[in-house]
Amino acid sequence: MNFEVGDKVEAIDDVISGVVKSISGKIIMVETNEGFPITFEASELVKVNIDEISRDLSYQKIHTAIQEKEAAKKPKRILEKSSRKERSEIILEVDLHIHQLTKSAKGMSNFDMLTLQTDTAKRQLEFAIRKRIPKVVFIHGVGAGVLKEELAYLFRRYDNVKYYDANYQKYGLGATEVYIYQNPKN
Repeated sequence: MNFEVGDKVEAIDDVISGVVKSISGKIIMVETNEGFPITFEASELVKVNIDEISRDLSYQKIHTAIQEKEAAKKPKRILEKSSRKERSEIILEVDLHIHQLTKSAKGMSNFDMLTLQTDTAKRQLEFAIRKRIPKVVFIHGVGAGVLKEELAYLFRRYDNVKYYDANYQKYGLGATEVYIYQNPKN
């Protein structure tokens, strides 16, 4: 394969990619995406077109494919008869996964994402209190537990709120259910 200075390349046997900086016979010096110069033999590299890769592996396409795969795994639920109380009970579900709150998290730090998630949770909790909705389920995911702890800190600041892990069968370990007392005792 013929390489030229400026070509975008990847190593065949390693997870290294970068740009060709110089060519000396069969020895090619590549500056990695991290900025390190590494030399390779021409047979160890392959030319890549970044536009093709980014177009084929866009975040949205990957996310859609994962959702379709997970949806295919889930068994179809048969609707059961529920009690009148369960049917009339209003439960607000708030999904705090970052991809549900913003079109792209690109360029956001972990702090920015956590701030967006906690601000959304606070806004939705205030909405539920104003609209007299008795239960809110915050879906935060399992992860490292940072968001779950931040939510617990937020909920402790309200006198008329009790919180606990949500229904395991429905949400797994990644959700917290909040019960709002509408007439708090002073």
